[in-house]
Amino acid sequence: MASSSFQGNERYELDCQILHHYLSGNGTINSQKLVDIFVHRSYFEFKLIRQTYAALYGQNVLHLFSNIQRNNPFARAAYLRMIEPQERDAEITRNSLFGGSVNLNTLIEIACTRPSSELQCIKQTYRSRYNSELEQAVTTKVSGGFKEILLAVLKSCRNCGGRVDMSMAMCDAKILYEAVESGRTVDQKTIISILSHRNSGQVKAILVSYKQLYGHEFCKSLKQSKCGQFGREVRIVIRCIQNPEKFFAKQLRMKNADAREILIRIVITRSEIDIKDVNKAFAAKTGSSIEKLVRREFNNINSKDHKTNNITADILIGLTKRS
Repeated sequence: MASSSFQGNERYELDCQILHHYLSGNGTINSQKLVDIFVHRSYFEFKLIRQTYAALYGQNVLHLFSNIQRNNPFARAAYLRMIEPQERDAEITRNSLFGGSVNLNTLIEIACTRPSSELQCIKQTYRSRYNSELEQAVTTKVSGGFKEILLAVLKSCRNCGGRVDMSMAMCDAKILYEAVESGRTVDQKTIISILSHRNSGQVKAILVSYKQLYGHEFCKSLKQSKCGQFGREVRIVIRCIQNPEKFFAKQLRMKNADAREILIRIVITRSEIDIKDVNKAFAAKTGSSIEKLVRREFNNINSKDHKTNNITADILIGLTKRS
C-alpha cells in the first residue's frame, strides 16, 4: 500500500514538473506529456496535482492558468479541466450574466443540462463565491420570458432527491396537455409551476408520459400559434433538458466570435458524460465530426501560437474519445 501511494505521489510530482516547465518558461516543453495529463487525469487527480504543485512551488497552479487563459486556448482548456466542476459551472454562469451582454445560451446550457443534484451544488458554490443568490442574479440581469422559465428550472433542483414517480409523471403530462389545449390561450402559470416543482429526472419522465398518452412530443404542442413567444422559449428549454446532446451539437454549429470558447467548453464539460452522443448528433447534422471541427479551428500553421494550438487540439480530440 505504501509503495502504491509513493508511486501515486511521484506521478503527481512529475505532472507538476511538466506543468511548471510550461508555466515558468524554464526547460523544454514536452507537448505529448502535457496532452496526456489533461486527457487522462480525473477531477480527483487534478485536485491532488493542485495540492502537490502548491507544496512544491508555493503557487496556486489554477490561478497561474487563470491569469493567462484569456488569449491562450491551451491555458483555457487546462483551467477548465483542473477546476472543480461545480466551481467551473458557477464561474461560467457568473460570466454569462456579468461578462458584458447576457449570454442566454450559456445560461440555458448550465441550468438545463446539469442534473438537479449538480445544479443544487452549483447554486451553493455560486452563493459562496459571489456572496449572492443565482436566482437573484437571473432576476436582475435576464429580461423577457426566459427569466421566468430559467428561474423555474433553478428552483426545481431543490427537489433533487427521490426516485422518478411515473404515476405523478402521467398526471403532470395530462395537466400540461390541458394547459396548452383546453383554452384559447396557453396556461403559462401551470407550465411554469410544473417546471419549478419537478427535478430534471421527473421532467424527463413527464415528457415520456406525454408522448405515450398523446402520440407526439410536448414540444410539438407548443408550436401552435397561440403559444407564441412563450412556446418558443419553453421549447428551447424542454429540448435542452430532454436531449442535451442535440443542444450541444447545435451550439457547436453556431458561427460566432465565441466559437472557439464554446468548442473548448463543451468538449471538456461533456468529456466524461455524453461527448460521444454529442458527436453523433453533430455528425447527423453536418456529416462531419467534432474531431474535424477541432482540427479546422486550431489548424492555423501561420499562427505564432501554432504549438499551443496543436496541444489544445490534441487534448480536445483525446477527450472526445474518452468514455
